[in-house]
Amino acid sequence: MEHILLLITIILDLALAGRCSNGYSKNDFPEGFIFGSGISAFQWEGAFDEDGRTPSIWDTFAHSSSGPTGDIACDGYHKYKEDVRLINDMGLDAFRISISWSRLIPSGRGPVNQKGLRFYKNLIDELIRHGIEPHVTLYHNDLPQALEDEYGGWIDRKIIDDFTAFSDVCFREFGNAVKFWSTINEPNMLAIGGYDVGFIPPRHCSSPFGLVNCSRGNSSTEPYIVLHNMLLAHASTARLYNQKYKDKQNGSVGITCFAYWMVPLTSSKEDEIATQRAKDFYIGWVLHPLVFGDYPDVMKKIVGKRLPNFSEEESNLVKDSFDFLGVIHYVTFYVKHLSNFQHGDFTSDTNAALIPFGNTTLVLFDVIPWGLEGVLKYIKQNYGNPPIYILENGNPTNHHSSLNDMGRVEYLHAYIGSVLNSVRNGSDTRGYFQWSFMDLFEFINVNYTYGLYFVNFSDPERERSPKTSALWYSTFLKGKTTKEPKNVVSSSPALSSQ
Repeated sequence: MEHILLLITIILDLALAGRCSNGYSKNDFPEGFIFGSGISAFQWEGAFDEDGRTPSIWDTFAHSSSGPTGDIACDGYHKYKEDVRLINDMGLDAFRISISWSRLIPSGRGPVNQKGLRFYKNLIDELIRHGIEPHVTLYHNDLPQALEDEYGGWIDRKIIDDFTAFSDVCFREFGNAVKFWSTINEPNMLAIGGYDVGFIPPRHCSSPFGLVNCSRGNSSTEPYIVLHNMLLAHASTARLYNQKYKDKQNGSVGITCFAYWMVPLTSSKEDEIATQRAKDFYIGWVLHPLVFGDYPDVMKKIVGKRLPNFSEEESNLVKDSFDFLGVIHYVTFYVKHLSNFQHGDFTSDTNAALIPFGNTTLVLFDVIPWGLEGVLKYIKQNYGNPPIYILENGNPTNHHSSLNDMGRVEYLHAYIGSVLNSVRNGSDTRGYFQWSFMDLFEFINVNYTYGLYFVNFSDPERERSPKTSALWYSTFLKGKTTKEPKNVVSSSPALSSQ
């Protein structure tokens, strides 16, 4: 088998060399820069009702239709040792996991599930035993259904104390081994998707704004309330860590932000203003409070009383409450100003239309690496150049397509190169995590997956098979120079001015 993989790698290098111009290698990155990949608990673990785990809002959502569920997913709960061996063989420096809140604390608060605790200790220990740095996300979109049923989850301020208590357990039990913690995964997208348009759990929305028929919710107010509570929960958790654990454990606490890049559709002043407004709504919504202690002025003006206020104490708590920022980036959009648009929910409040760049869809992404450069430059220039880890970046392909996923290779090569350019231009970006290590139970469309490894979901054993992208990434991680494929949108129409 090894000689076959070596032959494939040589052929892959030759193929890229024949289609390339300038190349780079891992050695071109600064010393200490880390490369990783990742999974999330619900999408990978399976074992949905084993050893004391109770349902999350994603379980409820998946079980509400006759379609696929995450009940088994990749069966990572039983196959984690096998997967850590694959991670080690690839040569990853670090690996991103998340903790299932309802596996660790089945009622959302109260007693710890000892079997769940043992699983995460074993997983983390297995990573460390192989020399792989664990990056742990505390909340990856899987709220315990018990808390959603009890008080509505993130729409109620009770969640702040419950999330902080859950985090306290994680810090206490895993903190001697874990040095990098992300509190909440992409809070801006969770607020929009789950509480405005309603296409992801817990499926809150209201007419006429929802993309689905929701039985509850208020699209005009709940997205703003939810993100506000997420920021306060994050800040409360960061304060807890700094006061109780940091001196002993010497770790770091950050939060992630889903970051589109956006450029004006035309050179009109209206589109330029709309683009900046969209950046304030989609990116500034999260980053402005973290850096400056309050929401962007344009949001306060447009949203008005529907936007929660920070008290002086809360503002001071949220401001500077992160050691690093996790950036999640996949795609770039054009922005078009919308005139005479009725405000009422987050999407309409932006007064801007996001138009896919090129042939991008929900499940097919154009290769536009300058979009990631744009995001990193924007954060550097507007938010004090904080330490950044790219915690998700990747390319979906049809799950049943060929293992020879050259499109993913082109995407990864281009975007890792854009990170290198950004670092050379002064961005304090310290790591890159490809999404995802293997095909997972995907949230948006289960037929389009991001994995470097193919997972056969029809096989009870959930066999893993390396794709061409796995071999390419492993070759890169071992220091070999990689070349630039040709199917890349290589320059931005407006990057230099953004």
